[in-house]
Amino acid sequence: MSDKHSDVRVRAAEGGYDVVVVGGGAAGLSTALVLARACRRVAVVDAGQPRNAPAAHMQGFLSRDGMAPAALLESGRAELRGYGVDLLDGRVERIVPVPGAGAPAFDVHPAGGRALRARRVVVATGLRDGLPELPGLAARWGRDVLHCPYCHGYEVRDRPLGVLGTDPGSVGQALLLRQWSADVVLLAHALDLSADDRARLGARGVRVVEGEVRRVVVVDDRLHGVELADGAVVPREALFLVPQLAPRDAPLFGLDCDRDARGWVGTDRAGRTSVPGVWAVGNLADPRAQVITAAGAGSAAAIALNHDLVDEDTERALAAVTAPLATAAPTAAPAR
Repeated sequence: MSDKHSDVRVRAAEGGYDVVVVGGGAAGLSTALVLARACRRVAVVDAGQPRNAPAAHMQGFLSRDGMAPAALLESGRAELRGYGVDLLDGRVERIVPVPGAGAPAFDVHPAGGRALRARRVVVATGLRDGLPELPGLAARWGRDVLHCPYCHGYEVRDRPLGVLGTDPGSVGQALLLRQWSADVVLLAHALDLSADDRARLGARGVRVVEGEVRRVVVVDDRLHGVELADGAVVPREALFLVPQLAPRDAPLFGLDCDRDARGWVGTDRAGRTSVPGVWAVGNLADPRAQVITAAGAGSAAAIALNHDLVDEDTERALAAVTAPLATAAPTAAPAR
């Protein structure tokens, strides 16, 4: 990203931004693009750590199928520069409501930088994938240790696939992967499988391998298999697992947004949180969103957010018109 410090000072002198977007992934950039095309003053602050950075390519994005994630983001940033959006490198530490503003307003504080004043804030900081602590596994993440069959299944179709049993959802993942390969193994690992689970897996043609997994085996920079605690190696060319998802929601701390039972920030369909003026989009609000889904959510949020600003602009304009009329109204003559 390009840090346009001089532009930021100009914006601050003009009264700040209509919207500051925190997070420069597909959701955040899409939000900024639609708002910029609505002639809004917009800044994007991004820490440069997209969730899909380990992946060499992304799939299922119409017209961008197979494109490198970094290439998509750079293309999006180039488009935003053309509309005059300020693109700032950095991590936002906190978002502080401005007291006594009369309408939603916030100071967005990047680490080590000056605060950005904004009428609205969109947080699109995504999530973190928590991985099991198995030797060699993290280094293969996004390459041949994977999580989403819709993102990666086609590329490993018809190969020996494994599913690491770390979550109750691992059973469903194994059943789903059978669509892409006839050779799918569920490595029970830490999973306690019920009789019904075993029956469903067997009916679908998924083999269950008992025993704890010790490590992943890599040969010539490719996944060769998984080694069990007893030393046996189960040959596999790709390994799927259900990661433990955690929101990257630090910028929302202190704003007292409503959260669901799992602790994720709650939003309406357009991305509004319970705090007026604060919006959340992408994986931060929808852990299941793929890149194309996150981009669409950003676009929808931007449209709703612009309408919100138009309503506020209209109320301000109406107040400006009616206030002088009220001041100039003639005083009634005293009664005789």
